[in-house]
Amino acid sequence: MRTRRLLFFLRPYAPLVALSLVAAAISSALDGFSFILLIPFLRVVFGATVPDGGMPNAVERLLDGTVGWLLNDRPVDVAFRNVALIILVVVAVKNVALYLARLLSAKVQERVVRDMRNALYAHLQGMRLDYFQRTRGGQLLTRMLADTEQTKQLFGDHLATLLQSVAQVVVYLAILLTLSPQLTLLALLLAPAFVVTLRPILRRLRRGARATLTERGELTSVMQETIAGVRLVKAYGAEGYERRRFGAAAERYARGIIRVQRAALLTSPLSETYGALATVILLWVGVSLATGSAAVMRPEAFVTFLFVAMRLMVPAKALASFPAQVQLGLAASERVFEVLEEPPLEARAESAGARPVPGFANRIAFDRVGFAYDGLPPVLADVSFEASKGEIVAIVGPSGAGKSTLVDLLPRFYDPAAGRVLLDGVDVREYALASLRGLMGIVSQETVLFNDTAAANIAYGAVERYTRSQIEAAARAANAHEFIARLPEGYDTMLGERGARVSGGERQRIAIARALLRDPPILILDEATSALDTESERLVQEAIDRLLAGRTVFVIAHRLSTVQHASQILVLDKGRIVERGRHEALLAAGGVYRRLYELQFGAERSAQPA
Repeated sequence: MRTRRLLFFLRPYAPLVALSLVAAAISSALDGFSFILLIPFLRVVFGATVPDGGMPNAVERLLDGTVGWLLNDRPVDVAFRNVALIILVVVAVKNVALYLARLLSAKVQERVVRDMRNALYAHLQGMRLDYFQRTRGGQLLTRMLADTEQTKQLFGDHLATLLQSVAQVVVYLAILLTLSPQLTLLALLLAPAFVVTLRPILRRLRRGARATLTERGELTSVMQETIAGVRLVKAYGAEGYERRRFGAAAERYARGIIRVQRAALLTSPLSETYGALATVILLWVGVSLATGSAAVMRPEAFVTFLFVAMRLMVPAKALASFPAQVQLGLAASERVFEVLEEPPLEARAESAGARPVPGFANRIAFDRVGFAYDGLPPVLADVSFEASKGEIVAIVGPSGAGKSTLVDLLPRFYDPAAGRVLLDGVDVREYALASLRGLMGIVSQETVLFNDTAAANIAYGAVERYTRSQIEAAARAANAHEFIARLPEGYDTMLGERGARVSGGERQRIAIARALLRDPPILILDEATSALDTESERLVQEAIDRLLAGRTVFVIAHRLSTVQHASQILVLDKGRIVERGRHEALLAAGGVYRRLYELQFGAERSAQPA
C-alpha cells in the first residue's frame, strides 16, 4: 500500500527517471565495452592471434564491427595507440552519461521531497486541534523535516545507485555469458545462498530503523520544549535537569543508531567474503577451462572474464547491500505516510453540500450541547443559551469548567457530540468552514506572533488584501501604532520568533489590531491574565473596548470591567451552566458567581480608588 504511495509521488517525474535510466544504461554499456577492449589490447601487447573457434563469435563480431578497422593489419605501435585512444574516448563518454544519470536522479530526489513536504504540511493544516494536542510537536517536526529528508534518499542516491547497478549487472552478465556461459551460470548458482543469509538481517534493520526514528523524534521534542520554555528553565534553575533529560534522550537515540549500524555493517563483510569465495571457485573452474589440451577459452578471453567478473562485484555488492541501505528510508517513509493516512478531519467535517455563510443577522444559539474529548469524560453537558447580535456574553468559571471548549465549538475547532450550535437558526455544520470562520475574530490568551514583519502579523493570512493605511489605522485603534513606529524599520520590522522583540502588552495590542483589521461581526476573546504594568494595562483595555464596540462578543473574562458591562454572564462549573444573568443580579444571588467574583476580581476591585 505504502509502496504505491511512494510511486504516487514519483509518477510525475517518470520521464526524468526514464532519462536517468537511459543515461545509466549508456554509461554501463560503455563501461562494459571498455573491458571488452582488453581483448584486442592483450593481443596487441602479446602478439596473440585468434584461431578458429578460439573466441566467442558474438565478442569477435562486436570488436570487428566497431574497432576492428582501427586494429586489424596495423603495426603494433599504431594498434596500441588506437586501443588506448578508444579506451579514453569510451571512458570519457561513459562518465558524461553517468553524470547526466546522477544529475537527473538528484532532480527527481529534490522535487519528490518537496512535493512530499508540501503534501504533509497541507494535510496537517486540515487536521483538527485535538490531533495536535495528542501528538508531540517534535515528532511532527521530525516527520516533516528529518523523515522526509531520509525518505528522499530512496529517490536520489539509492535510486541512482539502483539504476546504475542494475544496468551494470545486466551489461556485465551479458559480457560474461558471451565469454563463458559455463562460468557465468556457476556464478549465478552461487547467488541465492547470499540472499538467504541477508534476509534475517534486513528484518532486524527495518525494526531497528523505525524505533530509531521514533527516538529521534523524542530528542527533537525535548529540544523544542526546552527552547520554547527557556525562561521557565532558567527561572527554576532547571538547566541540570534539562541537560539530564536531553542526555537520556540522546543516549536512547545513539543506542538505536548503534543497533541499526551493527546490523547494517554486517552486509559489507558478508558480501566481501561471499565475493571472495565465489572468485576462488570461478578461478579454479576457469583455469581448467582456459588451460591444457582441452581448453575451451583463449587466455585473453579468460583474463577479460576475470576483469569483468571483478568489476561485476562492485554493482553486485551495491545491489546486495541495497536492501539494507534503504531500510532507514523505508522506515522514515512509513512514519510520513502514517501522518498522511490520518483522516483530515476538518475536510471530512464539511458536508458535501456545505455552503457559504450569508452573513450574521440576528442571533447565535447553543442548543443542548454536549462534548467530550476522545476517551475522556464529558467536558460539556446540556449547555443551552442564546446571544443576540451586539451582545457581550461573558463566560466565567473555575479552571477546567469547559470555558475554552465552549467557545471553540463556535468556529468549529471541534463539533459537539450532542446538540447543535446555531447561527441565525442554521446548524453551523451546514456551512463551509472558511466562510464560517471568516465571520469571526479570535484573540486568544496566548498571543501568537510569527517571525514576520509587524505589518504582516497584523494582516496575518491576507497581507495582499489590505493597504498599509488600513493596517496602520487598525494599529492606531489598538494603541499599537506608536510603539511600532519606534521600531527600527517601523511596520517592516521583523518581530522575531513568537514576537520576542516586543513586550507582552505590545504583543496583545498587535493581536487586537489583527482582529480590528479583519473587522468581524463576531468576536471570541480569551482575556489575558498575564500581569502588565499600569500603563500597558490601560492601553490594552482601551484597545479591547474599541474592539468590543458593535460586535457580538464571547469573552472568557478575567477583567472586572468586562463582567460588569456584559449583556449576560454564563457561569460554568463541571461542564454545565449553573448560573446566568447580569453582574448585579448574580452578585446579589450569592451563589457560585459571587464566590468566583470575590476570588478572581476582589483584588482588582479593592485596588480601584474609592
